[in-house]
Amino acid sequence: MKVNRQKLELAMARACMNTEDLAKASQLPRPTLNNAIVGKGVRPGTMGKIARALGCDPADILEGVD
Repeated sequence: MKVNRQKLELAMARACMNTEDLAKASQLPRPTLNNAIVGKGVRPGTMGKIARALGCDPADILEGVD
């Protein structure tokens, strides 16, 4: 699964979070979060943790889903 960077950054802006805030809220290591941000594939659980921390559905930040 790949995160759409633009959608992720928009969700982060809506939640008033920067990457450090998101790493803390999602309880993910910073390198794992950075992998998601730059477009590397992540596991479904990682995608879920990011979405939950942002208060959105995983489909909202998933690459290829409009």
